Amino acid sequence: MGSEQGRQASVRDRAEALGLGEERGSYAVAGLWGALAQLARRFLAGVFVALLVCLVVLSSGFQKGVIATGAVMLSLFGLTLAWRGLSARFGLRRCYLYTRGLVVTSTFGRVRHVVAWTEVTELKWMSNLTLLLAFHRFEIERRGAGRVAFLALGINPQLVDALQTQAGANGVR
Repeated sequence: MGSEQGRQASVRDRAEALGLGEERGSYAVAGLWGALAQLARRFLAGVFVALLVCLVVLSSGFQKGVIATGAVMLSLFGLTLAWRGLSARFGLRRCYLYTRGLVVTSTFGRVRHVVAWTEVTELKWMSNLTLLLAFHRFEIERRGAGRVAFLALGINPQLVDALQTQAGANGVR
């Protein structure tokens, strides 16, 4: 059994052992470092676009500059796509929604938090939608346990609707 199947099996086993019900989906989540990486990537993309505009206006060394800037922008875009694909494939930083709870995994794909909707007292949600940083922050308050907080990066991630639907179906406001 490969590491990918082992991680997914451990998440499923843990969810079944706690009686979380049927799986409703798997969604990418992030922490502080993910948000900072998004900020840096968008800032660098803006700098490279400004550099391209300057190259066109000044046209000094135009071809070499455009090629170098384009290569850096393509590599940033490629690295982003590669990370998204790898993290989804190996279950890194995911939120698995179930009918009666959720499971959040860590950066290395290990189960970090398991939350049953019956122990949730409140679901807090905050959005920051700016040019350089776009995320939705969720904070789950639980009875007798610590808070669970995570980010869903992007302007309109699917996790927002799915999490609110599951929370509402289980009586969490």
